[in-house]
Amino acid sequence: MIAVANDHAGYELKCAIIKHLEEKGIEYIDLGSGEGEKCDYPDAAKKACKEVISGKCEKAILICGTGIGISIAANKVKGIRACACSDYFSAKYTRLHNDANALCLGGRVCGVGLACELVDVFLETEFEGGRHQRRVDLITAMENEQ
Repeated sequence: MIAVANDHAGYELKCAIIKHLEEKGIEYIDLGSGEGEKCDYPDAAKKACKEVISGKCEKAILICGTGIGISIAANKVKGIRACACSDYFSAKYTRLHNDANALCLGGRVCGVGLACELVDVFLETEFEGGRHQRRVDLITAMENEQ
């Protein structure tokens, strides 16, 4: 199950991504704002990230205007490793090397075709582990010091 959330600036892109997930038979939960409904991106991020942390959802797809604000908010949730991506390489390697569990996209900066491609590579790429696990563990240790 994938948690999908958005603020008002990410509504249209969220709809396109949900359609894409449905076409691929991927289960999701829509936790974002509806058409014309104002929503603050920290609230949207928190809802989706709680679903990931609880284990109900495997990953999250978060959408705001740029993808940046919602990624900053998501990274405040203990256990979340969120990345704002706008290119294929970053979306792939944030899974391979960082074991990211939240993909953040910008509804005002990323077209539908690219967004769906980024969602696919993010969801299909497995964490490589090995030397990268040590680095993820260091991130977790930093988080636990707070």
